[in-house]
Amino acid sequence: MPAILYPLTTEKAVAAIERENSIVLVIDKKATKGQVKQEAEKRFGTKIKGVNVVNCHDGRKKAIIKFTKPGEAADIASKLKII
Repeated sequence: MPAILYPLTTEKAVAAIERENSIVLVIDKKATKGQVKQEAEKRFGTKIKGVNVVNCHDGRKKAIIKFTKPGEAADIASKLKII
């Protein structure tokens, strides 16, 4: 089962793409930071600086993925048709 389910497209998540060079993804509840980082690097084909995981009160689990290269999040977001 894949660790990454879908990208989050809230106003705050889309703003983080440009401001923080990061993408917010909804992930599987059992996924770990390592699994998410490994799958994201394979899926997006780029190096990842870090992964933060947040358990939401509505039952979802989110991962905030920061990229190493400046502007990389915007490129990936356009491929995913977020922006």
